[in-house]
Amino acid sequence: MKILVTGANGQLGNEFRKLAGTMQNLEFIFTDVDELNITIEDELNKFVEKHPVRFLINCAAYTAVDRAEDEPAIAYLLNADAVYILGRICIKNNIQLIHYSTDFVFDGASRKPYVETDIPNPVSVYGKSKLAGEYHLQKSHTGIIIRTSWLYSSFGHNFVKTILRLAQEKNELRVVNDQIGSPTWAADLAATTLKIIDRYKSRLNQTQYGLYHYSNEGSCSWYEFAKEIIRLKGLKTKIKAVTTSEYPSKAVRPSYSVMNKSLIKNWLEIDIPDWKDSLAKCIQEITNNQ
Repeated sequence: MKILVTGANGQLGNEFRKLAGTMQNLEFIFTDVDELNITIEDELNKFVEKHPVRFLINCAAYTAVDRAEDEPAIAYLLNADAVYILGRICIKNNIQLIHYSTDFVFDGASRKPYVETDIPNPVSVYGKSKLAGEYHLQKSHTGIIIRTSWLYSSFGHNFVKTILRLAQEKNELRVVNDQIGSPTWAADLAATTLKIIDRYKSRLNQTQYGLYHYSNEGSCSWYEFAKEIIRLKGLKTKIKAVTTSEYPSKAVRPSYSVMNKSLIKNWLEIDIPDWKDSLAKCIQEITNNQ
């Protein structure tokens, strides 16, 4: 059973690289933009003809939330246009697509966890571009879409590693305390994705469509997230809570983006780790790698 992973040099892609060696009967093909440009349909077509696969896990995305406000064309190219191409290729070649979206498709007006049937209303270019990618797959009724949130890992650039770096440089950090969401360890998301593949790998003659929410359990503000990072690392850096208005950014972010995960938990019959437990494992991994 062959699986193509695009965007393999990012946080999530690297977690799949770690898991690949432990998975019997699964063969992974890892690509990033240097090996495969998913925005060029002809290139993608030729690649899957040369390397037939049953699953395609799309980890490629434009994730620079603030920069997207100045680069909307690039954000839409990667988050929407490329997803349309992937959907077409997967339908044509009977490939099961698994694609990731974001909690930023919501505007944050709710105060209860969002379910998959809630109406999206993104307030940033990034969120709008990711929602456009979702719509492309919904129209063709292909692909498993997993919305996730506040993704971090020991790989790449993310909030956890930024806080750890800044804590070495400054005695005090100002972090927003009025945006609430759920951190997600990329290792947990990768493992859950492979559980989805295990469910579908016997269905060789059809591709499926579905929309699911996945993050670690629990919720917090960015301030609380930063405090826990500092505590787990045993640092003395002071974390000061500020409001969004005191820490302006180019892109508007939802003030509340917690998601309900009941659908995926019931479908896969899984328990999802609490965000603090998974953060502790990631911090330990980062420490071990230093």
